[in-house]
Amino acid sequence: MITGATAGIGKETAIALAKMGAEIIFTSRNQQKGELVKNEIIAISNNTKVDFILCDLSSLNSIKEFCVTFKKKYNRLHVLINNAGTSGFKRRLSKDGIEMTFAVNHLAPFLMTNLLLDVIKNSVPARIITVSAYLHKFGTIDYNDLEHKESYSIIKSYSQSKLANILFTKQLALELKDQDVTVNCLLPERAVTNIVQDGGIVFNLLVRFLKSLNLKRLSAARAALTPVYLATSKNVENITSECFKKNKIVQTSEESYDRDNAKRLWEVSREYVKEYLSIQVFK
Repeated sequence: MITGATAGIGKETAIALAKMGAEIIFTSRNQQKGELVKNEIIAISNNTKVDFILCDLSSLNSIKEFCVTFKKKYNRLHVLINNAGTSGFKRRLSKDGIEMTFAVNHLAPFLMTNLLLDVIKNSVPARIITVSAYLHKFGTIDYNDLEHKESYSIIKSYSQSKLANILFTKQLALELKDQDVTVNCLLPERAVTNIVQDGGIVFNLLVRFLKSLNLKRLSAARAALTPVYLATSKNVENITSECFKKNKIVQTSEESYDRDNAKRLWEVSREYVKEYLSIQVFK
């Protein structure tokens, strides 16, 4: 299962895994786009085992509804790839009134992963993979202003969320110790994606120009190599709590190894999503 697979790295990851024969489920917040991407992946991979489920990752309730629908349709999940991400030059709010970058990049995978853990544990051996970014090195978790109400910048919000991805990985690996579920994250190669939602005219023209050179697909396909590796390689079947780049373990920022910080972020995140953390499924 892959979030954010309607474009960019997520889409290329889905295509690559579908070509390998995997059954693919991905999220889409738009029915029409989901259908188009589903049909495209099927056509490219010649694999009909491709499905999507509607989900708006900026809405905690939508994430919960997604997980209910997923559990009604599937009783196994061997690989979860938390790929979706967003960023913005201006401070925006999610459907729940939470700063958008923090909500989509961190709270969304935190909630979705926790809601799907029972299915994942019933599918062992299983793998959980989260896409972070190099910019985590510039991030810090500001517990006094997690949503950057006092001072917002695109770098500050995005780098914090990507550091949160790594801390989430570290703490989840501890929570799942000795349960045959590996938890790792990755720093993808730089790729031209649709992650910035309010780039303005100049920024959007630049992205359009790069697309016209066909760099977007090539770059995203290259960046997808590491998530595909983490999802499939026997070389990492017993490795957990690590961060990878170009299929190799890499060192991340000093703050990303702070266990107290990881535990505190976990507890704060649970507080944010606590009313959505339990679901009942009637098949």
